Amino acid sequence: MKTYKINIAGVERELERFPISDTTDIAAFILFGDVEVTEKAAAELLKRCPEHDVIVTAEAKSIPLVYEMARIGCRHYVVARKRTKVYMKNPVSVTVNSITTNGDQKLYLGEGDMQYLKDKKVLLVDDVISTGNSIAALEKLVKTAGAHIVGKAAVLAEGDAKNRDDIIYLEPLPLLER
Repeated sequence: MKTYKINIAGVERELERFPISDTTDIAAFILFGDVEVTEKAAAELLKRCPEHDVIVTAEAKSIPLVYEMARIGCRHYVVARKRTKVYMKNPVSVTVNSITTNGDQKLYLGEGDMQYLKDKKVLLVDDVISTGNSIAALEKLVKTAGAHIVGKAAVLAEGDAKNRDDIIYLEPLPLLER
């Protein structure tokens, strides 16, 4: 098994490599189940992020991160869902195409979340920003709600995302040649 070594907020990890083309691999960063990295990354990101009222993320991999950030910070977070739920009145959706998901998918917020976000200072958070498509979809959804985006953050900036000046991140994650 090929791996890529990385230090995230003082914690060493080996990420398993997976092909995304004939010439390129990604190193898979999975927060699920890694409490140590989640806690340390959340604390370090909060030190770097602007003041905010609420954190918004997309379902699902970054949910533990935003929970921890909200727990020790602003105390509020909202999750854009990948499917509508029966309790979501008048859902609003945007379409997103992510590097780790085949094909287009949608993100949804119900009327209650949309009303809650109106006029709030929002921090958008993802585990990894690569193409930026997921964070752009969240941005569109949150702006539709009438919220004010004060920052965009991730644990890792993959590939060219490390060159963006509009995101806050802890470590770069290269796309790996095979």
